[in-house]
Amino acid sequence: MIVVSDTTPIISLMKAGQLVILQKLFEVVYIPKAVFSELTKNSAYKEETKAIQACGFLLVEEVENGKSVIILRKLMGLDAGESEAIILADEKQSDVLLMDEHKGRQAAKGLGITITGTIGILAQAFDEGLMTQKDVEACIGKFKENHIRISEKLYQILQEHMNKAENKSNLNSFLHRCKI
Repeated sequence: MIVVSDTTPIISLMKAGQLVILQKLFEVVYIPKAVFSELTKNSAYKEETKAIQACGFLLVEEVENGKSVIILRKLMGLDAGESEAIILADEKQSDVLLMDEHKGRQAAKGLGITITGTIGILAQAFDEGLMTQKDVEACIGKFKENHIRISEKLYQILQEHMNKAENKSNLNSFLHRCKI
């Protein structure tokens, strides 16, 4: 599976202490140079920079079509990281682009790129048994503590998804115990 990421999902998961979930889900995540720069160039975040540089599963790639990046930035008002992530996802024919920002998601959708955001990553980790509902809720709590905005609508969708899965799991367990 080819996965490309923008900056925000990486920062959000790192702030929640769950960056490793990307490795568990995808093994390798490609990031363009602009995203790497956004993640590592702020001298106020030295520990975060060290954590990113130590992540062997984040592979930095250079975008081949710089002109497309410039066009996206000018026409859509996207930043360098978002623009490069979209173009890299297109160039690599990625299976999924990890991106949270609305304008970037719209541009990527227009190019036919499959997208998921931080909440989608948590839902997938839950579905694959890598995180419990309690783990996901703790992660959401960390997002809120770190002022990472999550729409109430997305949070409700995630909660309903996990509750539905939990109820199904409880039913299956009950049926198994009853040998039905």
